[in-house]
Amino acid sequence: MASVVDKKSHLSELTSTPPSAEGEVLEGMPSVASGTFSPVAVDLELEKQALKKFDMFLLPQLALLTILAYLDRTNIGNAKVFGFAEGLKLKGNEFNNLVTFFYITYIVCDVLWVISIQRFGANRVLAIAMVGWSAATFGTGFTHSYGQAMACRLILGAFESGLLPCMIFIISTVWSRHQQAKRVAVIYCATTISGAFGGLIAYGIQTMGTRLGLEAWRWLFIIEGAISMAVGCVFFITIPVSAEKAWFLNDEQAECMRAKKERDAALKGEAKLELKHVRAALKDPLVYLTGFSLFASSLPLLGFGTFLPAIILGFGYRSIQVNYLTIPIYVLATISVAIVSFMSDRTKKRAIFLFALPIPVLIGYSIALGTANNAAGYFAMFLCGMGIFPFNCIMLAWFSTNVSPDAKRSVGLPIAASIANISGVLSGQIYPPSDAPRYISGNAVSLGLEAVALTGVGLIVLLLKWRMARKNRMLQDGSGDDKEGDAALSFKYAF
Repeated sequence: MASVVDKKSHLSELTSTPPSAEGEVLEGMPSVASGTFSPVAVDLELEKQALKKFDMFLLPQLALLTILAYLDRTNIGNAKVFGFAEGLKLKGNEFNNLVTFFYITYIVCDVLWVISIQRFGANRVLAIAMVGWSAATFGTGFTHSYGQAMACRLILGAFESGLLPCMIFIISTVWSRHQQAKRVAVIYCATTISGAFGGLIAYGIQTMGTRLGLEAWRWLFIIEGAISMAVGCVFFITIPVSAEKAWFLNDEQAECMRAKKERDAALKGEAKLELKHVRAALKDPLVYLTGFSLFASSLPLLGFGTFLPAIILGFGYRSIQVNYLTIPIYVLATISVAIVSFMSDRTKKRAIFLFALPIPVLIGYSIALGTANNAAGYFAMFLCGMGIFPFNCIMLAWFSTNVSPDAKRSVGLPIAASIANISGVLSGQIYPPSDAPRYISGNAVSLGLEAVALTGVGLIVLLLKWRMARKNRMLQDGSGDDKEGDAALSFKYAF
């Protein structure tokens, strides 16, 4: 879920006119494209009412989608502790390969889904994607060999890769740029909530034992796959085709959303992607430093999300305990994401939080490496979860704030995300079964990469301070400002 982007501060890129107290764009604001006043008038009270309905009816659906997707992606980790690997007679690193190959189709198919959204609409594509990955999850419950399980994981990755671009597209068509941060933060919190639900569901299914001749781990995939498929069929109807055609809006509110769409387009201007924007993104060290830091932080995050049950099992707890012991860890992680995101937005500070978040992770993995005590090891996982999950959210928010104009950001953000996504392919290999029960090498790799992510934050701060110092010198020298976006002398970087 490396998609959480803080959009609040970009309003200044569009116009020098300040937003209203509610954060809404005022009527009659000048158009970037023409330099004249926008002729599109929007009733701000109607707009507020319409957006409130989207918060009530659409946002919970997107959060539920995220919870179910993450459940279907990571339930293989819960299944492992009560017989998945033994049931399929997996050998060597075959379980780890099942984790790894999911991300290969996930990355490869991402572009195809983006194209499909433009052609068929986000709600239709999203429903198809969800039914597809649900069928793959359901089918995993009936596999009897490594090859069959691998086929299900490849299909799961191919269909689930449609979730992220669909949700980004839907959010962008409803809420203006400066309104999106809190909504995306809700969805990001859903990933940690999913971890808690995953442990609870897995524990309940594990206690029911064998039913109808099927082992408990098979029922985990069957039940979760069936739930996701049923919800996907419902969402085909309940997720609106477009912001102005939402079933829960009255006629006046629907017309208001249509006018809002025209207004936002007028304010944004033409903002066409040109070769100069591509060059600017490719030449910007900030893009690669961000990708470097996201890669380093994402590998521990993805490894933690999949292998946490196995790690806890390695501390000496019984398999019947493991799945419910993951629940409070994810509850704390959810609280951490919510508090850190709120405080970062409230204070408009990013770097200070990014420096602080890796510290509990480093302490946690150090404890896990330094002692075999089960209570100490379990406590260490709380520290890791508290710092791992909010990091990417704040990092992407920081990057989005400091890269301008939109056209350059549209190139730079995917480059950074693509570098980070490589971690998905590698995350399945850092906890090989040969390292059980304590998984020393996997925890050591996670500790080291968290330190690398922290180093990346420091390098980004140094880069931005150097740039600001150079801009200040040029301003004092009276140098002309012929640059655009974040290269302009008037652009101030956020810290």
